[in-house]
Amino acid sequence: MKTIIIATDFSEEAKNATEYTLNMAKTTQAQVVLFNLHILSVHVINSRLPYDAILTAAEKAKQKMEIEVANLSKKHNLSITPYFAMGDFNEQLQYAIEAYQAELVVMGMHKKTLEGDLLGSTTTEAIHKIKTPILAIPIGAKFNGIKKIMYACDINKGVSTEILDKVKRTTHLFNAVLKVFHVNDHLLETAVATEMLEPLEGVSYYYKSVQSDAVIDEIKKELISFKPDILIMVPYEYGFWSSLIHKSKTRVMSSGLEMPLLSIHG
Repeated sequence: MKTIIIATDFSEEAKNATEYTLNMAKTTQAQVVLFNLHILSVHVINSRLPYDAILTAAEKAKQKMEIEVANLSKKHNLSITPYFAMGDFNEQLQYAIEAYQAELVVMGMHKKTLEGDLLGSTTTEAIHKIKTPILAIPIGAKFNGIKKIMYACDINKGVSTEILDKVKRTTHLFNAVLKVFHVNDHLLETAVATEMLEPLEGVSYYYKSVQSDAVIDEIKKELISFKPDILIMVPYEYGFWSSLIHKSKTRVMSSGLEMPLLSIHG
């Protein structure tokens, strides 16, 4: 992994995600870019300040961010590149991804979303609009290495070679063990699944298929049993992702099992 972008608003969730990522970057030897979008406050907009005053305020915010980056670089003994932006969040984030050819974006996962919409609205929107893989870090997660990865999917809906290749590379990167967990109202024979998962050849993985209509409940039970360090899912417009987003009162991860969620676009 060459470059990771951490999108931060300096909230507690974002600070935790930053710490997680910087510790991870030490093991993967990735370059780190800290992305921050400066948002004009409602008071500034309503006050109709002159343009020069707005630029001055933005410059102060940029300087504050650069000091934060310098402190983080010193603390972790890492070279961190600051990226200060203004404008539309997803548009500016995409510019940063292209400028640094980033392979991963990291964002914080708000605590309330584990009981609500699973992810914060900014993170959710980015996952659907940004094609680069996004790693969402819950506030309680600490990086202690990635030893086990769970890829939850519905193979009946299809798994592309591109997705499987990214899952494979992620598994290789951390020298982890991979579990492919399939849930559908119809069981898929192991022989058929093995053929469809052929692009994963070369990594240590095993496959489990469960017949059930209760997708979330089955994923939750498997998370408790397997205890992965990362959960991988694909944000299709249907299937798992749609089910998770709309089951607003269901916790996918129970207390003590809040783990990073890696979304990989198809």
